[in-house]
Amino acid sequence: MKQDNQTIVLMHLSQLATFVIAFGSILIPLIIWFTQKDKVKDLDAHGKMILNFQFSMLIYSFICIPLVFIGIGVLGLIVILILSIVYPIKNAIRASNEQLPVYPYSITLLK
Repeated sequence: MKQDNQTIVLMHLSQLATFVIAFGSILIPLIIWFTQKDKVKDLDAHGKMILNFQFSMLIYSFICIPLVFIGIGVLGLIVILILSIVYPIKNAIRASNEQLPVYPYSITLLK
């Protein structure tokens, strides 16, 4: 396995693709993780954390949609939007410094 922080950083930043491509925040990291996890050191751990975070944000979004009708859902969707922008950038910086990412509010689906 080789050490390739650029691929890991790119995988973190690829989560922002959801603003261009529907479900890009899940599909692009999933493709990178699936194809490169055995080739790049630490990419498996980063990929699992990214996918857990993205699946969690998707679940939280689905929960917020019906809550829009009582007003709480709009606030929840705004918080999810902010988290979906801030944490990929923050963790891309952490990855460039060879640190593990921190994604709060993630449900552990992939171990």
